[in-house]
Amino acid sequence: MPTPVSAKHHPHDDAPDTAEDFRRLAALPPGPERDTLRGRIVEAWLPMADRLAGRFRNRGESFDDLRQVAALGLVKAVDRYDPALGSAFESYAVPTITGEIKRHFRDHMWTLHVPRRVQELRNRVRFASRDLAQTIPGRRPTVAEIAAQANMSDEDARVGLEALESFTALSLDAELPGSPNGYSLADCLGSLDPALATVVDRESVKPRLAALPERERAILYMRFFGDMTQSRIAEQLGISQMHVSRLINRCCGRLREQIMRDAAA
Repeated sequence: MPTPVSAKHHPHDDAPDTAEDFRRLAALPPGPERDTLRGRIVEAWLPMADRLAGRFRNRGESFDDLRQVAALGLVKAVDRYDPALGSAFESYAVPTITGEIKRHFRDHMWTLHVPRRVQELRNRVRFASRDLAQTIPGRRPTVAEIAAQANMSDEDARVGLEALESFTALSLDAELPGSPNGYSLADCLGSLDPALATVVDRESVKPRLAALPERERAILYMRFFGDMTQSRIAEQLGISQMHVSRLINRCCGRLREQIMRDAAA
């Protein structure tokens, strides 16, 4: 027969009496019998976990997902609960399950990664703004009023107010207010400038070009900046086209090797 438990241990009318089950669970070694008993305890307390999940409805997460998170918190509470300490299971399970749900909101529901301190400031500002809305209807509370209500500095209140807008991100396809012809945020974004890679290459090769002998530097300038053919370069310098070709290939190979060596270093 299950051991009777006084009402003070179970404030909820439908709280199951699992005190004896927990004592047996603590004494059982790992194995199928312990797993079966553990599963029965978890199932018995699932209604409480569902009620705790219901407290967080309408906050941007589906109730089914909240129930799963609460069930995970319940399993953790069952595994960590020590009946030898003498406290009722729900006194340990309730904060464990609630903490698991809050962690879920903190780690998975924010579109942007926000430090925990900023998240806490956001919650304090949100509650303060809600309370002030009851006393100063017709206008939004000021930063100073929110700071006084939440017992924080004006700077922290501003951070919390900014965080209120960071819980979800606006889609790049969202149409800007008052914009004609469906102008969206994506239309405001610039595109990658292909000339940026050229700037990097040019700055990398510039000191090496300056160190070349004057004739080789002149040949490279005429070929790549003056857009002259090898025949015209050869004619202007009084050398053969084959010699111009060899000089260009040798200079380019040497520059490439030096630049790659610099990059590796």
